[in-house]
Amino acid sequence: MRITRHLACSFRALITKEKKVPATVGSLTRAELPTTSTVKVSPGECDLHVRVSYSNINYKDALVVTGKYPGLKPPMVGGIDLVGEVISCATPKFQPGQLVLVNGFGIGTDHYGGYAEEARIRSDWAISLPEQLEPIDAAKIGTAGYTSMLCVDALVQHGVTPDSGPILVTGATGGVGSVAVALLAKMGYQVTALTGKPESSLDWFKELGATEVKARSGLESEPKPLSKEIYAGCIDTVGGVVLANALTMVRYGGTVAACGLAGGMGLSTTVAPFILRGVTLAGIDSVFAGMDKRQRVYATYAPLIADSGKLPLICGQNQIVGLEGVTEVANNMLKGNIMGRYVVKLDA
Repeated sequence: MRITRHLACSFRALITKEKKVPATVGSLTRAELPTTSTVKVSPGECDLHVRVSYSNINYKDALVVTGKYPGLKPPMVGGIDLVGEVISCATPKFQPGQLVLVNGFGIGTDHYGGYAEEARIRSDWAISLPEQLEPIDAAKIGTAGYTSMLCVDALVQHGVTPDSGPILVTGATGGVGSVAVALLAKMGYQVTALTGKPESSLDWFKELGATEVKARSGLESEPKPLSKEIYAGCIDTVGGVVLANALTMVRYGGTVAACGLAGGMGLSTTVAPFILRGVTLAGIDSVFAGMDKRQRVYATYAPLIADSGKLPLICGQNQIVGLEGVTEVANNMLKGNIMGRYVVKLDA
């Protein structure tokens, strides 16, 4: 799986140079790469130099490359994920030629990320590429898939099994949701996919493994304190009123793993699901989760995603773009016109 390319002192990058102005493809030199991290939660020396092979496009990336990310400090290189080969490492943690991946830790938003052919980061942010994964598959999974794994793990850790009942996945056409549907189905769960595009995406969801597809509009009305108990658990990528309604539908002792806020940061609900049904609301943070947890969920769930055979459905050949194609995909993502995942191939 080793990827070898010519080492150059200057290289291509997609750079957001101004707020509210789309990023453009240009060049960087190694001297322009950061040598220290100014990410408040994880400061320190950038002791790992990586030749980037793949990144992907997430919602945060779409905001960065269109210049709309809140708190954007230009210039910035987007790409909150990267997969690549170690050029050098100042610690014994990694060796030249070793394949690594990084999800989060502020890269792509507060620190130059994966939309450049080279990156300099902290070695504490990287993990070795799992043996079962090809580099491109790791990029297809990315932060979205990694977040899905954390969500599924939260259900598992709280005792939600395939025998407990169906699982609701909201925002299921997105990156987190689509991977969650495929992973849960692979593990034997019955999955209900919630989407704003039920008619056009029905066949796609069935191929991913969903047993039922429902319209998001059914969970967009004012929530009751409690509704009929339907789901043993939920993976919510939307937040807002959709999450509030989902909580009222979870069975006694069930768990909701919440990881998104596309539907708003507010949550108007009552304590009824929590104190009358013992429902757990588990918040999922993928950006700064500890290394032990990252390595455990990758080791446990990434092989299942890879073995499911669903990655080509989540990210097909026509969903692999070069740096020049990122901004167009980002604009479509912000308009809600994206299904599945898009990978960025740095040598495309």
